[in-house]
Amino acid sequence: MTTLKVGIASYEEMKARTLAVARGERRVEADEPKVWFTSTESFAKILSASNPTLLRLIVERMPQSLEELADMTGRAKSNLSRTLRAMEQYGLVRLERGDRGRITPKVIYDRVELDVPLIFERKAG
Repeated sequence: MTTLKVGIASYEEMKARTLAVARGERRVEADEPKVWFTSTESFAKILSASNPTLLRLIVERMPQSLEELADMTGRAKSNLSRTLRAMEQYGLVRLERGDRGRITPKVIYDRVELDVPLIFERKAG
């Protein structure tokens, strides 16, 4: 597994960055974040106190379905599904459809590195 580098930027900053890359005005550097959050609060919601434990459990016990994971954690399947789908949007997990439509969670990264700018770039002009 590898490290997922995460950044914090406003929606406007993310949009401007994406458009600059699309126009060829900017290159994405290898060490730049691959996933972006609009605030440290939104990042904290995804990796709240119980979610790293959930990810560790998935890696260690390798549940073959959400039902199995619900049994392991004592959490409702609907709650797990919502949490895992949010994590999937940010690239932390992959939800694979298996036998008889069962969804199997897979953890993709073993670390998350948060890149938080303290001083923002100012636009010229």
